Parts: sequence; C-alpha cells; structure tokens
Amino acid sequence: MRIIAGQHKGRRLTAPSGRNTRPTSDKARGAVFNVISHAPWAPPIEGALVLDLFAGSGALGLEALSRGAAYAMFVDNDASARRAIETNVRDLRLDDKARLDRRSATRLGPRPSFTEQAFNLVFIDPPYHKGLVLPALQALLTKDWVSADALVVVETASDETTDFTDWTICDARTYGAAKIHFLSPDVSAT
Repeated sequence: MRIIAGQHKGRRLTAPSGRNTRPTSDKARGAVFNVISHAPWAPPIEGALVLDLFAGSGALGLEALSRGAAYAMFVDNDASARRAIETNVRDLRLDDKARLDRRSATRLGPRPSFTEQAFNLVFIDPPYHKGLVLPALQALLTKDWVSADALVVVETASDETTDFTDWTICDARTYGAAKIHFLSPDVSAT
C-alpha cells in the first residue's frame, strides 16, 4: 500500500495488523481521488478539511494530505488501526496536519473544539455488511461535523444496499468488490 500522488507519492504505508481492517486498494483509492479532482460537485482537495472515519491505516486521509489538504482528523476505535495511523503520520512527518481520535464513528458526539470549521471532505470506510454507514452518516449531521457543501465518500461492498436518507447521491461507482458513493448533505432535509 502506497501514497498514489502528491508530495508523498510512492511512500509506503503501514497497514494495521490482524484481519479487522480491509484497506481500500490503491487502484480504488486512485480512482476515488481522480473523481474528486475532476467532478464539478466536489470541493477542491487543496486546502480541504478532511475527516477519515473507520480510518484503518489512514490511507484515504493521508492521500488527501499528500495532495494538498490542509488538515485531516482520523477516527478509529481499533488499537491496531490507531498504531498504524500513528506510524504513518509520523513517517510522513504530518504531525502538524493530522490528529488521531479514538471514538466511535457512529457516535461522534460534538465536533471537537480544536476544529474551528466543519469538515468539507469526509471518508467513511466501515467493515462491510455491518450496518455502520447510516449511523455514521447520521452522526455527521447531528453535531455540525460537515459543512453544507461537504463531499462524503462512502465505501460499501458492491452487493450492499444502504439508505442514504438526508443525503444527495452525486455519483456511485463500483471497483471490484467495493462500491464508492459520493454524497453531499441534502440541505432541504436539515
């Protein structure tokens, strides 16, 4: 697993040990960032405030930082995942642009006071078929975690059906066993 583009292109990433984490493949991650970079409905990656939920290795948030995002917050409650993220952040020397938070991605609580603005680029990559996507999306909306113009990128299994109530689907693409949904908050629902 490597950073695909940007300042840290080609740098290896540490993956969490064990089988609890399923990292997004380099190919799918590259395709996701290609869509974000060219879609008229996506915020610019340059200067983005990134939230990486169910972060695993942190590859999605780290890729965004490599491509010019201003800041990334990584959320994972798995100890092995947090160790991998800490290692990756340290090895890439991104301590000043990254923060790791141990909390449940489905019960976020209030947005931390150290984040002055809501996030405008969010990645949600939970374990497949566990019913975690909808609670994570609801958590984002209930405590002012995302800006009105945010893009939320959700990875599910390609055969998984998910309810995206309160969200507008901008695009959806399938990459092998993964389906990537590009969502924006439905401002009429809030």
